[in-house]
Amino acid sequence: MVTDGRPEAPLQTLSRGISALEVLAAADEPLSIGELASRLGLHRSITYRIVRTLEGHGLVARDAAGDLTLGAGLATLARNVSRDLQTAVLPELTAIANEFGMTAFVTLLDAQEVVTLVSVEPRAAVATVAQRPGTRHALDRGAPGRATRRLVAREPGELPYETSHDEVTRGLSSVAVPLDVPGQPPAAIAVVYLTGGVAEVDVIGTRLAEAAEVIRRDF
Repeated sequence: MVTDGRPEAPLQTLSRGISALEVLAAADEPLSIGELASRLGLHRSITYRIVRTLEGHGLVARDAAGDLTLGAGLATLARNVSRDLQTAVLPELTAIANEFGMTAFVTLLDAQEVVTLVSVEPRAAVATVAQRPGTRHALDRGAPGRATRRLVAREPGELPYETSHDEVTRGLSSVAVPLDVPGQPPAAIAVVYLTGGVAEVDVIGTRLAEAAEVIRRDF
């Protein structure tokens, strides 16, 4: 690839492409080319070429307005990542999502962040919150992050669950518990819902803890 008349190192190009995917995964909404370029600290023309390459592999897509989102190709790449864990958690996530009418998901520890591995939205709900696989946030923000940090530090906590409100995304709340599965990174199982909605946090937390135990036992 040539950038402003100078060859661009292949590894630098790869790094920039990965960074673009990480920025899109962390964004609360689709981004324009200009917004993505600003967050990457790159010229718009360079960002455009990166996006075109990622689009060609199905890793980035555009919505009706032409803004950028993660593409369906990422699901194919992620299919074999922690496949056994995904298989183990899906029945419990599906049951929880439909019991409470909330999106249920599992996150894994990755360095100093938690990343969503898999999520399930309820079958029948007026409005649901999307929790895309690959979404990341800091370990010290949000219920899943704190639940994971508790597991890493081996701290029991005052309650069996963690809660958060408007921390990771404005308008959203979450309840999470640690998920300690042998042979897997520290994890958390959680639900996310609209802040202000009717939610029996203690009931949800207890149900999540029961699900975590079932998954750990049956894995």
